[in-house]
Amino acid sequence: MAATPQPFFPQLAVSAAIVRDGRVLVMRRARDPARRLFTLPGGRVEPGETLIEATLREVREETALTVEIAGLAGYHDSIVRDAAGTLVQHYVIVVFAARWLSGEVVPCDEHDAFRWIEPAELAGLATTDNLAAIVARAYAVLGI
Repeated sequence: MAATPQPFFPQLAVSAAIVRDGRVLVMRRARDPARRLFTLPGGRVEPGETLIEATLREVREETALTVEIAGLAGYHDSIVRDAAGTLVQHYVIVVFAARWLSGEVVPCDEHDAFRWIEPAELAGLATTDNLAAIVARAYAVLGI
C-alpha cells in the first residue's frame, strides 16, 4: 500500500533588514531554495524561541553580526511549487528592521556572497520576491 502524503503546514521563519551607515545587508543564497538570489539573512524559528530571539540567533549564525531589532517591517509568504503545481514548501517569513551594532560579516555556508547596498541598488540585483518593498518598509521603521 502506498504511503499517504502528509499535509504541508506553513513553516515560520524570520529575517532581518540590517542597516549600517544607511546601507542594507543582502546575502546571495548558495543553495536552494532561492539559489543565486540576494535576500536578507534569516531562517526558521525553533520551538520555544520568540520571534526576536530567533532573529538575533539567525543573524549571528548567518553573519556573525550583533544587531538591535528596531521593529517589525512586515511579513511575506514564500510558496514554492513544482512544475506540476504541487506544493513543495511554504514559509511565512516575519521581517524585522535592525540596526548594526558590531562585527563584520562572516557568511555561513548558506550564502556565497554579501553586499552592503543602498536600497536603489536592489533594482540591479536578482533578488527574492518583494525584497525592495520589504527593505523600504524596514527603512520606514528605522526612520531613514
